[in-house]
Amino acid sequence: MSENLSVKAPLYVQEEMPAFLANEDPQQRLAQWGAEGLRNCELLAVILGAKTQWAAELLDAQEVSQLATLPFPELAQRLTPRQAGRLVASLELSRRVLQQGLGVMPVISCPVEVVPMLVEIKDQPKEHFLTLFLNARNQLIHKEVISIGSLSASIVHPREVFRVAIHHAAASIILAHNHPSGDVSASRDDIELTRRIVKAGEIMGIEVLDHIIIGATDFMSMKEQGGM
Repeated sequence: MSENLSVKAPLYVQEEMPAFLANEDPQQRLAQWGAEGLRNCELLAVILGAKTQWAAELLDAQEVSQLATLPFPELAQRLTPRQAGRLVASLELSRRVLQQGLGVMPVISCPVEVVPMLVEIKDQPKEHFLTLFLNARNQLIHKEVISIGSLSASIVHPREVFRVAIHHAAASIILAHNHPSGDVSASRDDIELTRRIVKAGEIMGIEVLDHIIIGATDFMSMKEQGGM
């Protein structure tokens, strides 16, 4: 199964910047309208302590999704070191909040519902092996990156996966990793690793529901493709 992962712009927050707003203080607009009422350039201006027009010009040259993935040294060349630090820190805090969740435990019933939970790894330049841990109702109770680097039996060991599963009393798990190349086909190593973890899960009494491989614009379920 595959699905275009491009994200549409919010319906009520358009990015066109009217001329009379270009020089307004984004901090004042934040206080008046709330964060949800601000454009991307205004939010970026608030974070960086900059003028809205300057932030808009920055986003004209670099999409916000691309800007968010740049390493600190490169950001510090495009921004000031202080601004780069603010942006990196805000993005990391957001990532941690998303990982922790807001007290709501989503139910996972099919592969497509897993995709939004993998946003932090789909564009990574290295392979990230992540595991979703579910309770008996198929509700997500925890997710964690187990390893970073090319997948192999020596890097991703079942004991690391099930150590976390036991700690969180998980009833089942879903494996996931990204392919930086964008090709979401399962390699021989992917299939071998999946089978090793499935066998370990049978011994532990913790079912492996699926292994999702994700790229920047596509994903694949090994369960649906018959690879496990």
